[in-house]
Amino acid sequence: MAEAYIIDALRTPVGRRGKSLAQIHPLDLAAAPLAKLVTRNNIDSEQYDEIILGCIDQLGPQAMDIARNAWLAAGLSEHVPGTTVERQCGSGQQAVSHAAQAVMSGTSDLVIAGGVQSMSSIPLSYSNAAATDFGFPDPYSGSKRWAARYGEQEISQFRGAEMMAERWGLDRTQLEDFAVRSHERALNAQAQGYFDREILALDGLAADEGPRPVDRAKMQSLAPIIDGGVHTAATASQMSDGAAMLLIASESAVKRYGLKPRARIHHISARGDDPVMMLSAPIRATQHALARAGMRIEDMDRIEINEAFAAVVLAWQQETGADMSKVNVNGGAIALGHPIGATGARLMTSLLHELERSDTRFGLQTMCEGGGQANVTIIERL
Repeated sequence: MAEAYIIDALRTPVGRRGKSLAQIHPLDLAAAPLAKLVTRNNIDSEQYDEIILGCIDQLGPQAMDIARNAWLAAGLSEHVPGTTVERQCGSGQQAVSHAAQAVMSGTSDLVIAGGVQSMSSIPLSYSNAAATDFGFPDPYSGSKRWAARYGEQEISQFRGAEMMAERWGLDRTQLEDFAVRSHERALNAQAQGYFDREILALDGLAADEGPRPVDRAKMQSLAPIIDGGVHTAATASQMSDGAAMLLIASESAVKRYGLKPRARIHHISARGDDPVMMLSAPIRATQHALARAGMRIEDMDRIEINEAFAAVVLAWQQETGADMSKVNVNGGAIALGHPIGATGARLMTSLLHELERSDTRFGLQTMCEGGGQANVTIIERL
């Protein structure tokens, strides 16, 4: 099978909801790194085959195929089509998978893939109400369509996080220890300049807004998200704004344009698991991916697993046996934020740069997604 190469990757800082990036239109949020990526790789924009972006809650300013519109907003060729994909929190990672599949199949040579999300424009807590306002049924309202398959069980990410904590025996102290480590690692990465090469400053913001010193006493005083639960706002990901873009190319494009691949896509796959627990699929997906790739978790030099909730990562570690010194080494979504449709591409961008910084070879990325799904991508630094 033909190879798919990562040529370049770039992202915006991740802004906290309602803060520095809140007033930027989602099109402009995506257009800034998109335009920069095209410009610095010195290929006429008309030569690209497609742009594929992940975005959740495609309503209001994020509606009407934001991938195509962001490309146009960046002032790029009108002849290049765009596609917007939605696989919940894995949308940005799925966009990269689609781009790699297009290149591997020989149907495309140059594709930009990534994600964008303005949670200041369309907050997660607003999305279901917004869907109802636009005339769509709320999938979490206990409708007959869902009840017929899953009975009358409540389906929500918050319940799923608590189910995971209970099943894997995780208490609040363990979750808070993990959250503290996420912030400490992110703050260290910022202090050391580890993110500098991957971030395009935007509207005066040059660093992720989420990481901050943790007041452990204040953390312990927070009320649980669900009565009687162990997760609080401090052990869950932050709602955020941001965008990330990657340039994926075929071997023929590499030769034609004199490009220097930074990594190759070694494996892509996705698996599903319990849709009620919802967040456990990275376990099954990681096991599946490693088996298909003929590799072991020990072969991975760096791993990025999205910190939707602390229990997701800790349960995954129990089942996979991953060395946590290789996992989310520069912090994760608890500290850095989670612009849901963009996070998959943000993680890939950070993983690539961390492999380069640490002079290591293989990286694995996975993340839980609504509906009990998870993507896995394994890349090899070149």
